[in-house]
Amino acid sequence: MQELDDEALGWFSRKLPWGSYGMLCRASLGAPDLGVAIKRWCRHHRLLTDDIALELQVAHGIATVSIAERRALDPAFREFCLVSCLRFLHGYASWAIDSRIPLREAHFPFAPPPHREVYPLLFTAALQFGTAQAGYSFDEQYLGLPLQRDERALRTMLKRALPLTVLQYRRDRLLGARVREVLRSQPTVAGNAAQVAALLHMSTRTLHRQLREEGSPLQSLKDEVRHEQAADRLRRTRRPIKQIALEVGFRNEKSFARAFRQWSGSTPGDYRQRHATPA
Repeated sequence: MQELDDEALGWFSRKLPWGSYGMLCRASLGAPDLGVAIKRWCRHHRLLTDDIALELQVAHGIATVSIAERRALDPAFREFCLVSCLRFLHGYASWAIDSRIPLREAHFPFAPPPHREVYPLLFTAALQFGTAQAGYSFDEQYLGLPLQRDERALRTMLKRALPLTVLQYRRDRLLGARVREVLRSQPTVAGNAAQVAALLHMSTRTLHRQLREEGSPLQSLKDEVRHEQAADRLRRTRRPIKQIALEVGFRNEKSFARAFRQWSGSTPGDYRQRHATPA
C-alpha cells in the first residue's frame, strides 16, 4: 500500500492515498455509539470512492452492512476488494467498542471460491454465495454500545492495523446477554453447554473462558434465567408447582424448591402467595 500509495491496491477507479482508512477511523472515533460510527464510516467512504457504497440497515433487531457496486470492479480484484472492505469495517468496529461483534451470517455476490474454507475464519460459518450484494448481519444491540477508544489508542492501533482486518476480535462484551437470550428462547438446550456454544458459533471452551472473563459463569446465567422464568410463572399462572419445575429445567419439585429458596429466600408456594397476580 505504501509503495503504490494506494490503500485500495488498485481496486477502484482512483487511488486511495496512504492514510485514507486512517482518516475514516478518525472521522468515526468521536461518535457516541457504534451505530453512529458505522453510519459515519459508510458516508465518508463515499468521499474516497464512488465505485462502491457501504450502507447500514436495521430491521427486526438485526443490523446489516452491505456493499452496492456502482461500477463494475475488475474481476481479478473483485473478491479481494469486497472481502477486505467488509473486514476493514468489522475489525475497526470491534476495536472501537472493545468487543467482538459475532456475525449472524455473511453473503457474497460470487460463487464459492476454491479457498472457501477461510471464510468462516474471517466472518462466520453461516455463509451464502451467489447473492445480490456482499454484506453481513449481526444483532442490533451492538449498535448501542459506546466507543471505548481515543485518539492516542487510535495512533497505536494504526501502527499495526493489519491483524484487525484478518482476525476475529476475541472479547465479546455482550456475550452474557446473548447467552441469556438463547437460554430464554430455547430452554431445551439449557443443560448442554455444547449446544449453547454451537448456537453462538463458538467452541464450548471459548464460551466458558469468555464468560469467566466477563464474570458471568454459564451456571450463574442458567440459574438467573430459570429463576426469572419460574418467578414469572408463579406470579402469572396457577399451574402446579411440579409442572413449573419441569418447565424451567428441574427433574422434580423437591430440587426446584431447594433452588428457588436459595434464589429468593422463600419457597415457591410462599412466593406465589405473596406475589400472585389477581385473576
